[in-house]
Amino acid sequence: MLRKQILILVFTFFSAFAFAQSTEPSLLNLNSKGVILDGYDPVAFFTDNKPVLGDAQFQTNYQGAIYYFANKEHLDAFMANPEKYKPQFGAYCAYAVSLGRTAPIDVNTFSIVDGRLLLQHNQRAVNGWNKDVKGNLDLADKYWPKVVANKGKQITTDDEKKFLNNVNTDGLILEGYDVVSYFTGDKPVMGNKDFEARYQGATYWFSTAENANKFKDNPEKFAPQFGGFCGYAVSLGKLRPVNPLIYQLYKGKLILQHTQEAYDIFNKDLDKNVMKAESNWPKIIKKKAGKFKGYDAPAMSPENKMIS
Repeated sequence: MLRKQILILVFTFFSAFAFAQSTEPSLLNLNSKGVILDGYDPVAFFTDNKPVLGDAQFQTNYQGAIYYFANKEHLDAFMANPEKYKPQFGAYCAYAVSLGRTAPIDVNTFSIVDGRLLLQHNQRAVNGWNKDVKGNLDLADKYWPKVVANKGKQITTDDEKKFLNNVNTDGLILEGYDVVSYFTGDKPVMGNKDFEARYQGATYWFSTAENANKFKDNPEKFAPQFGGFCGYAVSLGKLRPVNPLIYQLYKGKLILQHTQEAYDIFNKDLDKNVMKAESNWPKIIKKKAGKFKGYDAPAMSPENKMIS
């Protein structure tokens, strides 16, 4: 009898160990204690149709995450079928994953789609997600393995490959300057990675949450013309870098230049040069979008002088 009890205990121990250790390549949104969902009970989203805070006395570890439950019944239900109840995409914002990155969540934004628990970052994300739930879920499923492989950092999505931007290796445009500050202040100011947005394949940093929200509400108003490349160079059919502090607002649009000389030449016949750049830009996009490998050789002035 004693031997049978020992065997049962051993079996139970190894079963629990196997459950806790069952892993898959993933990325998890955990707190400092390794708890997922901010400690909320995953089963309650299905049974109570609302977020319910779990209790640490009812917990288990599954695929590297600690789950809390409101009661033993919910714990038992989860252990019987964890794949049914676990949050999708490592408990990161589903809409962010559909855009190729991770973002934190608000448990009050949850939804259950085709039996899958999905969470979003905020109401803005909910609104974006709800514009095409099936399409966004398909994209999130498609991009999740790549996002995991990139450790949650932004990947280039299929949609973004059709755009052309002057960004660094991390996808950051304007060298991190706050694009909204060009329009609202006396001079541009450096942004902060804590306030960022993604638009047409480029990551933008902002100096304040207010500026970030202004951009998100109307990105076309603030985004630099010609993908943030030198306006004069584009007027000549070329792609050149910019100095973020050499710029102008032309009819409410931000145009940047590489050097002061480029700025001066561009402004000798501003309307004409803007028209030339606008005419060249679609052709440059068609030729180099998704294939940009480096800047062109320096542009030449009308006097055939090299502009560095």
